[in-house]
Amino acid sequence: MVRWPGSDARQSDLMAATRGVDGYILDLDGTVYRGDRAVPGAGEAIAALRGRGRRVVFASNNPLRSRAEYARKLTRLGIAATEGDVVTSSWVAARHLAAWAPGAKVLPVGERALREELEGVGLRPVSEGDTAEWVIAAFDRTLTYAKLNAAFQALRRGARFVATNPDRSCPVEGGEVPDAAGVIAFLEATSGRSVEEVFGKPSPRMVEAALGLLGLPPQRCIMAGDRLETDVVMAKNAGMRAVLVLTGVTSRASLGSGEVRPDHVLASIAELPDLDRELNKG
Repeated sequence: MVRWPGSDARQSDLMAATRGVDGYILDLDGTVYRGDRAVPGAGEAIAALRGRGRRVVFASNNPLRSRAEYARKLTRLGIAATEGDVVTSSWVAARHLAAWAPGAKVLPVGERALREELEGVGLRPVSEGDTAEWVIAAFDRTLTYAKLNAAFQALRRGARFVATNPDRSCPVEGGEVPDAAGVIAFLEATSGRSVEEVFGKPSPRMVEAALGLLGLPPQRCIMAGDRLETDVVMAKNAGMRAVLVLTGVTSRASLGSGEVRPDHVLASIAELPDLDRELNKG
């Protein structure tokens, strides 16, 4: 377990004043599991935290599953979870779009789970660019030129432009695969439009949803994930402790001396109970 040197002084003062930790927001891909395999020790670590009365929620930028599907996957991997323990970028996006434009026609560049999230809050997914009022770009393994062209045509006609998540890649067993950033970049480059809002980490929309499930202030929580630009940035912006794990896309060698610095670097979340014990001494 490593403390990151040279942390921001104001952040350190805040942490000193609120040393204890009551809640954890855990990233999924690359943190709790990779593909269909749990990170070794993840289940035991989460059970240990819960056994001490800590609250745990899971926050994923990956829009490929619904919250209920993520809960079932976690349970299958030996980590008990319910739909109410999970926050996803597509769920957050759908809730906000429904509040801003009830019943709107939305063209998703995404998969089934995203369409279902939109339908679940009364939005109307469409596949033709000439009827769409909104375009939402996402991680899409079924991406085709026809989908991109429909979104392009909608944007050229004035549809609003949002996205689920900013990730460049998604960690899977054996490596990484392209994520939503490429879809966003294609549509921005071809349409001349800039995405107006990205709902996933590090967006404050995402952290608000996660903290809402925890029912805790950010100063009493830890965000643990494998990405500096999403997980760590979100934690820092929200005033939470940031834990970076090395089981996903970030290696120790790649940490460098950039401006984004976690408070702690762990080999994996299997080390979280030890950190929790240290932070809750006394």
